[in-house]
Amino acid sequence: MGDTAKLILQDQEYELHVRVGTEGNRVIDISKLYAMTGHITLDDGFANTGGATSAITYIDGEQGILRYRGYRIEELAERCDFLEVAFLLIYGELPTAEQLEEFRQGIRRRTLLHEGMKDIFRGFPPDAHPMAILSSVVNALSIYCKDSLDPLDENQRQLAMYRLLAKMPTIAAFGYKQSVGQAFMYPQNHLDYCQNFLYMMFALPSERYHINPEHVEALNLLLILHADHGQNCSTSTVRMVGSSNVNLFSAVAAGINALWGQLHGGANEACINMLEQIVAEGGNIGKFIDRAKDPNDPFRLMGFGHRIYKNYDPRAKIIKAMADRLLSKQAATNPLFQVAQELEEVALKDPYFVDRKLYPNVDFYSGIIYRALGIPKNMFTVLFALGRLPGWIAHWREMHMSSSKRIHRPRQLYIGYPERPYVPIVKRSTEPPKEVSIQRPPQGVFPGGEFEL
Repeated sequence: MGDTAKLILQDQEYELHVRVGTEGNRVIDISKLYAMTGHITLDDGFANTGGATSAITYIDGEQGILRYRGYRIEELAERCDFLEVAFLLIYGELPTAEQLEEFRQGIRRRTLLHEGMKDIFRGFPPDAHPMAILSSVVNALSIYCKDSLDPLDENQRQLAMYRLLAKMPTIAAFGYKQSVGQAFMYPQNHLDYCQNFLYMMFALPSERYHINPEHVEALNLLLILHADHGQNCSTSTVRMVGSSNVNLFSAVAAGINALWGQLHGGANEACINMLEQIVAEGGNIGKFIDRAKDPNDPFRLMGFGHRIYKNYDPRAKIIKAMADRLLSKQAATNPLFQVAQELEEVALKDPYFVDRKLYPNVDFYSGIIYRALGIPKNMFTVLFALGRLPGWIAHWREMHMSSSKRIHRPRQLYIGYPERPYVPIVKRSTEPPKEVSIQRPPQGVFPGGEFEL
C-alpha cells in the first residue's frame, strides 16, 4: 500500500492516495475528492495541479534538467537530427536505422498540399499574421484529409501524424510567400527536413538558391530544443481539445493559437523588439539595465530568466554556442547583434542578474538566431510551432492510448449572483450595473463605417 495524505473537513477525515513518478514531484491524487467529500479544489492557472500522467518529458527547473523520454537534451541536440527526435518523442524509443528511414520516407511523400489549398492562401490579406494563417490552414487539412480524421483508429492516427509533420513546413513557407507577394516554392523531397523548409522560404523561381549548411544546422538545433516542454499552455491546449476526440489537425490548430499568445510563444519576438528599441535609442545598454533594476519602471529585459528554470535554462546553454558562431560573422556590421552581445555579457556578470538567476534563456538566443538566418520577426513563433509539433503529436497520441482518457472538464468556484427574480425591461434601471461594461466600437473601424462586414 502506498503513502496516503489525510484531509480533515468538518471533523470528517479522508484519505487520499499519494502517487510517485519515476522522478520528480510526489502527487496527491484528488480524482475521487468530489465523490468522497462534495468538495473540489481551486488552482487558478493550474500551477499546482497535474492534468495528466505522461512518460514524454521530464523537467527539473531547480537543477536545470530537461530530458526527452529519459535522454538528456544536451546529448540529443549533439547527436540527432530533428526527425530522429520527433520519432523518439512520438513512439517512445530512438529509432533503428530502418525505422528512421521509413519515418523519413513517410514524411517526404506527403509534403505537397492539395492544389485547391492555394486558393485559401490567396484569400488572406497581405498583412495577415503568419500564425493566423498557420492555424487556419492546418485546421483546413481536416477538409482535405478526410481519411485521417478518426483519432480512435490507429491507422488514421498514424496517417494524420505523418501528414501534419510533412505539410506544416509547407504551410508555414507558403504563408510567408503569400505575405511578401512571391511565388510559392514547392517542396523538394530530395532535401532533408530543415533544408526543404529553408528552400521553400527563401528560394525564387528566377534564380538558383544556395542552402547555407550552417543555417541548416542552426535550424535543426532550434527545432530540437523546442520539440517538447511538458504540460505548457499550448500542449495542454492540444490535450484538452483533443480529449473531445476531435481530429489531430484541429487539436494542433488550437495549440498553434495558444502558442501565439505573448505570454507563451511570442517571447523571442519580444526580445528582438527590445533589442531594436535599445538600438533606436542610441544603444546605451547601461540605461536599460538601470531601468530593468528600477522597481518603479515597467520596463523588463526580455529573454532573461524563466518561469520553470530557477537555474540556467539547459536549452540556452546549448544554443549559446550556435548564437556565438553566427554573431561572430555578423555582429561587426549589425548594431542589433552588437547590442545583444553586450547585453548578454552584462547580464552574465552583473550581481543583480546573477543573484536572481536571470540568465539569458532560450528565447533570447533563438530570437537572435532566427534574425541571423533571415527569418522575419512575425515568423519567429511559426518556427516555434514547427519545433513544438512533435511534442504536440506525442501528447495527443499518448492521451488517446491511455486507458484512463476522458474528456477534459474542469470545475469552477461560482462567485456570481444567487437566484434572483426576473425584472421586466420597463422596470430596469437606465444605469448598467457596475460589473457590466457596455462599450460601442468607435465609428470608422470597419470598412462600412458603423456596420461590420
